[in-house]
Amino acid sequence: MPRTTSRSRPSPSPAAAPKPPTEARRSEAAAPRAKNAVKEKPKVKAPKGRRFVALSGNIGAGKTTAAKMLSQSFGYELFDEPVIDNRFLRDYYSDMSRWSFTLQLEFLIRRVEHHELIHSYRRSCVQDRTLYEDPEIFAKYLHGLGHLTNAELDLYYEYFQRLSRHIIRPDKVICFEVGSVDVLLERIRTRGREEEKGIRPQFLRGLNGYYASFPQVLQEKYGVECLVMDVSNQDIRRGRGREEFLDRVSTFLA
Repeated sequence: MPRTTSRSRPSPSPAAAPKPPTEARRSEAAAPRAKNAVKEKPKVKAPKGRRFVALSGNIGAGKTTAAKMLSQSFGYELFDEPVIDNRFLRDYYSDMSRWSFTLQLEFLIRRVEHHELIHSYRRSCVQDRTLYEDPEIFAKYLHGLGHLTNAELDLYYEYFQRLSRHIIRPDKVICFEVGSVDVLLERIRTRGREEEKGIRPQFLRGLNGYYASFPQVLQEKYGVECLVMDVSNQDIRRGRGREEFLDRVSTFLA
């Protein structure tokens, strides 16, 4: 019986018309009849136990997007690639021969700092780009292009050996493959980092050559297990592409 503001008890009123259902009530009433309604897929569960996972891949492959997604979906602490506030990156892209050695040292120091922090964390962590891509890909490639001298390359490796001697390694690495340079360039343009506007197709193509063997280097030289994923035609940001990506990663990290 509906409430009334009067203090006296109202007499029964069988002829009173019932109030129309609210939108919420209509939805509830209709729910049992919606037999063919699509059920929401449950969210992917984070793997149990502490994990340190890192992302690798060419410039524009989608590492940053993936790292943020894993952080949000699994509750991992995110360690971004130190490029946004990098003090040498703009100069590097305008004059690689002058700034390659300086930039490589900058990245080395920042990534080692990340590893030291990750070692002190109790929760799982995800890192955008691995420490090992610099010595195994970028330093070698820049040296091959003539942007690092023999002496600079040797000195860089000395720093790497000393600074990385006692650091914790990732438990597992997810390696992104994007064979099409056009796809990489389009993704680089889409994210719109000012300092990356001058990246040339041939530079990315050369990096892809080094990335082809990188998973094998990680596994055999550093003892780190890899999941290789071709994301050339997969949009991992939404829909089925996102679900498939998270499913594969969850299984890999289990």
